[in-house]
Amino acid sequence: MEERVLTERGELVLRRRDGHFELISNGVFLMDTRSGESERMLIRAAVAACRRERPRLLIGGLGVGFSLAEAVRSDAGEIIVVEIEPAVVDWHRGVLRPFSEGALDDPRVRVVVADLAAWCTGVSDRFDAICLDVDNGPGWTVFDHNTGLYRPAGLAMLREHLRPGGVLAVWSASPEPGFAETLRRLVGPVRTVRIPVPRGGPDVVYVAARADVGRP
Repeated sequence: MEERVLTERGELVLRRRDGHFELISNGVFLMDTRSGESERMLIRAAVAACRRERPRLLIGGLGVGFSLAEAVRSDAGEIIVVEIEPAVVDWHRGVLRPFSEGALDDPRVRVVVADLAAWCTGVSDRFDAICLDVDNGPGWTVFDHNTGLYRPAGLAMLREHLRPGGVLAVWSASPEPGFAETLRRLVGPVRTVRIPVPRGGPDVVYVAARADVGRP
């Protein structure tokens, strides 16, 4: 089984192989449904670090749905998912629905089809936790325009969408030297969680708590 769509960013392919689904963009592997442990940890670590009950969550990137499914299992009061590809959202109403566990139907969930940076620039919403899983993380990106989210200006922009004491959690496909220090400087204290994977180095989740708790 294989589905192909032509998007503004090129060709996006959803392929079934060996009982699992893979997302491929312009011939470059993005993610698959084989594990999802680090995507789930992204949400668990962020929610655990929140200071509020029933936190308001923003998830950047729907992917294959593991992070959203984990968010729905949490006590989150509201979950907004920003996903740039309409086809990915449509697939979660069909063949990928088992991996997001039907989370699109949860009344707490709202999906916005948009570029995350552009959407954040245009809204004043603030969140108790922002979970960033766009492209492959800060180390390397398939799309150059996503790099800006992981640079100081992009991280500072995301910080301004956090409530006092809020949390910015960032997924990365590998440990990135200096990234934790950048987060600490721009957001606040950082916890680094390494998640072993079957091949290669670990996935990493960086969790930064906004330091200026007393500000509005």
